[in-house]
Amino acid sequence: MTELWNWRIDRVRPVEVYPALAEALGRMVMPLAAADPGQLPVHAVICDVWSAPGEFGTVVDCYGVPDGLSELHGVAALARLLDRACVLRDDTLDAGRHLLVTPDGTIRPVHFDVRETDDGEELSGQRLCTLTHPTCRGWSQCHRSRWAPDSVAPALAAA
Repeated sequence: MTELWNWRIDRVRPVEVYPALAEALGRMVMPLAAADPGQLPVHAVICDVWSAPGEFGTVVDCYGVPDGLSELHGVAALARLLDRACVLRDDTLDAGRHLLVTPDGTIRPVHFDVRETDDGEELSGQRLCTLTHPTCRGWSQCHRSRWAPDSVAPALAAA
């Protein structure tokens, strides 16, 4: 139980996330504020959900995710249950590059403008990661990713 997952959801109330996440993961989900480390059920997932500025303003951190759970399957199931798109960081070192997971399970790389604010990281200006954009061509970090520019995959094939 060592993984940390960090996702952002397209505007949903934090109170709606906990039961949907429990259903998506098939595990009990405990809010971080209420989690007593000495009394946690064995396979519980500890989760913190809050609002941040900008696009995809609902932030979800999952702590101590049990081994064997697939992050991509989990976020795809959450997107479907909430009927909201979600984003998560991709495998590059580009702070603005994320994976967009839509409610139908489609996964594709996207870019955001990222700005630090007093209320947290703000994402804005979403655009697809595509070879038609100059910053995604050539030697960009986009080509070092498992998710090349213009790639699109269903969630089950991606995991």
